[in-house]
Amino acid sequence: MRMPRLTAFLTATAVVVSAFTLSAQAAEEVHVLNWKGYGADEPWAVANFEKATGFKVVNDFFNSEQEMLTKLRTNPGLYDVVMINAAFNDQAMAGKLIQPIDVSKLSNYADIAKDKAGSPMLNHEGKVYGVPWVWGLTALAINEKSFDKPPTSIAEMWDPAHKGRVVIRDDAVEAVQFGAIATGQNINDIKDMEAVKTKLTSLMRQIKTFWSSENDWNQMVASNQIDIGTYWSGSADRAKTHFKLPVSLVIPQEGAVAWLDAFSIPAGSKNVAGAEAFINYMIDPKFYVEWVTKVGAPVSANTKAVEALPEDAFNRKIMGSPEVAKRIQFQAPVTDEQREKYLALWQELKVNVK
Repeated sequence: MRMPRLTAFLTATAVVVSAFTLSAQAAEEVHVLNWKGYGADEPWAVANFEKATGFKVVNDFFNSEQEMLTKLRTNPGLYDVVMINAAFNDQAMAGKLIQPIDVSKLSNYADIAKDKAGSPMLNHEGKVYGVPWVWGLTALAINEKSFDKPPTSIAEMWDPAHKGRVVIRDDAVEAVQFGAIATGQNINDIKDMEAVKTKLTSLMRQIKTFWSSENDWNQMVASNQIDIGTYWSGSADRAKTHFKLPVSLVIPQEGAVAWLDAFSIPAGSKNVAGAEAFINYMIDPKFYVEWVTKVGAPVSANTKAVEALPEDAFNRKIMGSPEVAKRIQFQAPVTDEQREKYLALWQELKVNVK
């Protein structure tokens, strides 16, 4: 049966309008890929951003950098913003998973610390592929109930008194770098892998379990199952500030692994304007101070944000200390060959944990 011309016209018009409406609705959404509980999904932050911009935030999460990269590969065009450890930015760029960012659209970018903004891990051929957000450490954290005074050395992890009450993150690269620090080596240029293997092998008898999320670590200390373990500086701050747990961060005299987290815009983003607005909000001093105060956070890459903290704030006084700066080593990109080697070693070591 032939459709009357007027009916056909109205139907076609409705389809066009409907498609346009759906497209407009999709454009209003900003799809963000990040760690869960890591600033970008704080309900108050999302509400403030949405009220100020009119965009709607849709959060998705990953539990490892490799999962993050896989989600970008298998869902092209789904995400508008992704948080990437700067050491993995090269890999994301090489895989054409992220696109250059027009930082002239970000009013807060000018206040990013020059050494962070100029990181070769985030800049390629004159283009910016990552906007520095926060930096922090993988150091040690202790259960205050287990210590009369905080330890000063990484060797505390090997003390027999803590047997069965030590934890370490289940991440091959981080574990090997931790072993490098324990053996006095450069985490980005490990000369003696056998020494690292020997040192980590001797640690396995101490291990209770391997943690993969902030919630894992916090639950174990809340139930008094652990004494000490590797932990992220920002997470230790949150554990104490937000969850009121008996946790203290320890930056051992031997040093700690430092990392820089940055925001990127995935290739194929359907809402670049929304992504730019979201990133600019995340690096804003006002957001950062509120995040630190309400929840606890790593150190902002925005110098004005750090300066806005009280002078005795941990992220300003301790993390900004020249003495601490001398002891930390920032992660550099790891090749696929190195990563496979580290993973094979880590899998071998974990077999020895009963």
